[in-house]
Amino acid sequence: MDKRETWSSRTGFILAAVGSAIGLGNIWRFPYMVYENGGGAFLIPYFVAMLTAGIPFMILEFGLGHRFRGSAPKIFASISRRMEWLGWWQVVVAGIIATYYVVVVAWALNYFVLSFSLGWGDMPKDFFFGDFLQLTDSPLNIGGLNMSVFSAVIVAWGVTFLAVFTGVRGGVERANKIFMPVLFVLVLVFIARGLMLPGAGEGLEWLFRPDFNALLDYSVWADAFGQIFYSLSIGFAIMLAYSSYLPKQSDIANNASMTVFINCGFSMLAGLMIFSVLGYMALQQGVPVSEVAGAGVGLAFVTLPTAINLMPMPVFFGVLFFLALAVAGLSSLISISEAVVSAVMDKLGMSRKLAASLFCGVGLLLSSAYSMGGGLYLLDIVDHFVNNHGVLLGGLAEIIFIAWFCDLESLRKHINTLSDFSVTGVWTSTLRFVVPVMLSAVCISNFVGDLSANYGGYSTKVIVLFGWLMLGICALLAVVLPYGKGAFGAGPALNANFLRSRG
Repeated sequence: MDKRETWSSRTGFILAAVGSAIGLGNIWRFPYMVYENGGGAFLIPYFVAMLTAGIPFMILEFGLGHRFRGSAPKIFASISRRMEWLGWWQVVVAGIIATYYVVVVAWALNYFVLSFSLGWGDMPKDFFFGDFLQLTDSPLNIGGLNMSVFSAVIVAWGVTFLAVFTGVRGGVERANKIFMPVLFVLVLVFIARGLMLPGAGEGLEWLFRPDFNALLDYSVWADAFGQIFYSLSIGFAIMLAYSSYLPKQSDIANNASMTVFINCGFSMLAGLMIFSVLGYMALQQGVPVSEVAGAGVGLAFVTLPTAINLMPMPVFFGVLFFLALAVAGLSSLISISEAVVSAVMDKLGMSRKLAASLFCGVGLLLSSAYSMGGGLYLLDIVDHFVNNHGVLLGGLAEIIFIAWFCDLESLRKHINTLSDFSVTGVWTSTLRFVVPVMLSAVCISNFVGDLSANYGGYSTKVIVLFGWLMLGICALLAVVLPYGKGAFGAGPALNANFLRSRG
């Protein structure tokens, strides 16, 4: 077997891990979560979640990847052949996410070009859903292929392919060494100018105004823990694959903590960037910030273009924002793709070049479905079910298996042997109790919500077809793929003991 690739430097690995964690959700989801859940008071449960769940889980995944040296399926198969399915569940979920995530990146690339002429015009909402997406009237009316979107999808897949095709050092690491500094510079320049806008202070006041009564609401705590899991790329194969490329002598605990702190710090910067603009927009329109605040696609492609139209130097702000959005999306897309490609390489003994070509080629074909007139509906439903159930269930199964059925103490010793600072028994306790309890609560809440009412007001037929069926496909592939060509084989005695001996 070929010697496993490694990162060329600690900085390269950190930038790659941060590039995976920082994505579109940091920019368009976190600020609104803060605003909706008690403002500045939300930061209390958020930082509690970061310390008791985010950092411990990240240390766990870095430790597993470094110790067992493989993709998610290979790691779990090395511990127990009966658990290989869990790795494939995470990889399949990552693969599905890549096929629609790339479309949102394509929208950002299109809007980056449009921003030079403010091509969305005076009615950004009508332009986005009408002229740009050519949105049909129903998810079942798929419409025709939108060539402006699909052309940008080809570009996004092309960039991703080049990064993954050329390897860990020459592609993934090099891309993130460019993308991450560029992203931070873009955001900081945007913030520096945005904070000088009239009304920016009022926007930030709306964002951070504390409502400590919110701390008594269980859902606020659940949202905080959910946001941590969503934004850190933990629990769905990426960090396991990335950490498997670490050199033998690598600081696990410090690297994991740095990754989490940088990601969460960027989320705070994103809040400053978004709400300074929303404060200015509210002032110009003579309405409270609450009437212009939003999240998701609507914030990025309707609200922000509307605000940019009202701003001095609109082209400057438009170019900065959509370039930042595209860069954040591309860095995450590369990491998602690497998680899948790594698993294919490990399972089939396939070369990196062939595995990257196969995945990106199939991904491009599947992405065409989201590039059609009804693609936004399909994207909305699949994203909701795969993210809210697929990602979280994979993370929950992983934490229960590793924390309760494996020798967590031996993994802790492995981590401490390499790390600048030691993780203590508190780390073990949070992984066994805090993380499973909170993840279970979020998973149950999501299931109850989706069983009690159809998401987004869609028909039952559409929800079953594009939502629950997609989860069924994930489960089917996770069960079938371990029996495919190629086998990881029984792990060495060290790995077998990791399962049998419970600390």
